[in-house]
Amino acid sequence: MPNIKCTVTECTYNSNVMCDAPMIQVNRSGAENSKTSEETQCDTFKPKA
Repeated sequence: MPNIKCTVTECTYNSNVMCDAPMIQVNRSGAENSKTSEETQCDTFKPKA
């Protein structure tokens, strides 16, 4: 998997500002045709325990 930077420190998969999830799933955030990053969301996020 390529290196993926992540600044969401509350996520279980965040390891020194890099994502170490086995896969990444990104979906639209309600927009039919996303044009900006704000119109997308990371569904892989899992809060730290």
